[in-house]
Amino acid sequence: MGLSKRIRCKVLLIIMAFINILDHGSVALANELPYDTYNYNFYEDIVYTPAAYIPSGSISGTQLIYEGESLGVLSNPQDICKTPSGDVVLADTGNHRIIILNKDMTKVIKVIKDFDYNGEVGTFSSPYGVCVSKKNELYIADTFNNRIVVLDEDNNLVKIIKNPTSEVLEDSYVFSPLKVSVDYADRIYCIAQNMFEGIMVFENNGQFIGFIGTIEVEISLWEKFWKRIATKEERSNQRLFIPTEFTGIDIDDDGFVYASNIDEAGEQAIRRLNPRGQDVIKKGKNENLGGDLWSAGFGKYSGASQITDLVYRQKGMYSLLDRKRGRIFTYDHEGNLLYIFGGLGTQAGTFVTPVAIENIGNTIIVLDAYRAEILTFSETQYGSLINNAVGLRHDGDETKAVELWKKVLNLDENNELAYVGIGKAYLTSGDYVNAMDYLKKGMSSEFYSIAFRRYRNEVLKENMSFLLTGAVILVIIIVVAKGIYRKKKGLEKEEGLLNE
Repeated sequence: MGLSKRIRCKVLLIIMAFINILDHGSVALANELPYDTYNYNFYEDIVYTPAAYIPSGSISGTQLIYEGESLGVLSNPQDICKTPSGDVVLADTGNHRIIILNKDMTKVIKVIKDFDYNGEVGTFSSPYGVCVSKKNELYIADTFNNRIVVLDEDNNLVKIIKNPTSEVLEDSYVFSPLKVSVDYADRIYCIAQNMFEGIMVFENNGQFIGFIGTIEVEISLWEKFWKRIATKEERSNQRLFIPTEFTGIDIDDDGFVYASNIDEAGEQAIRRLNPRGQDVIKKGKNENLGGDLWSAGFGKYSGASQITDLVYRQKGMYSLLDRKRGRIFTYDHEGNLLYIFGGLGTQAGTFVTPVAIENIGNTIIVLDAYRAEILTFSETQYGSLINNAVGLRHDGDETKAVELWKKVLNLDENNELAYVGIGKAYLTSGDYVNAMDYLKKGMSSEFYSIAFRRYRNEVLKENMSFLLTGAVILVIIIVVAKGIYRKKKGLEKEEGLLNE
């Protein structure tokens, strides 16, 4: 029995040592990430977090085989998108071709260099943007040919959109499409070079019908004053106050257009446009949708993020790609910042010139134009828990999300969104005490006030009979006391008169 006990102890020690090695290994893995993973708290201070996504590989043209030969080095690729079936479409801009990969990006399905154009061979010239419609039709922003080319699954030409005309367009305007997207009704949305009026919209027949989403640049009072007193030469050297140009575009399942732009103030670099062109995006508690919160001299990142592309994912979530610092920012449908990862550099998993982002299942992929590679990032347990909890919250299943949020807190006890998620679930279920506790930790004054008000009303309701009884007794006591007091005063007055 003694020997058996010693053996059991040794086995237990070995198991504990092995677990310790694994724990240190996982910590080492986190420490080996080539970038910081962080978020911002209520006070807008940086709070470091577990990684929501980690680098899982990269794909270059030389790794891929097509028709028995290497695909070759990609040249200045500028855009990626996915088909309804999940395959990946790549605009190999410098090589003037479109490449279609399978969803695992291990096999080249097709390379499109040309198409039949009215009996002649049509070719591409620096195609910058690509997208695929619900009908599986491929839309190509054939930039230097000044047109949008639409092909079917068999590479047959469906239509070409070029030379848009309208009263709102100048006669000298040259149409150079950069990014293109299509909604469920086959309406075409295009970001064009040197077009500051907004996103160009075309009907499914290719007719230009106008703009949506124009972003007006505000001029401060000081700038207006300076322009009045400045000389002609000084005014010519001042920057032009023109509307901001959009940089990326995507469309959700309901037909809302998500569009990114460079925002110098770093406050709103993303918009959600309804069919009327109105921005209906929701903002979180800090009212910021511009990427990094920045303020020189306060230990934060200096200078606003420069959002170059975005991807709408699912359940109201969307991710923004920052070319300035190589960050990827993900928000939920309420505008809350969920997590941040990515960075610039030469290490595996970092970018040099990130230009496009896409979401394939549980994997996020980013296209780097300088490296001429697609970089892949895999979802971690931390990222999966947040994504699933946010999805349940988006669908209104706050209660089902509680267990997931609690697991998030086990990994990151500073996650304010998790506290708020749990607090809102308790609020919905009527447990106002726990709701106030979690909402206070989550720094949600809005929902804390709601929970407190409902708790106060509940307490008053439960104790109303006691309060009313106490009030009646108090009134009786006051009346009796006053009667006694008056009677006593009356007796004292009578005694005084008798004594006189």
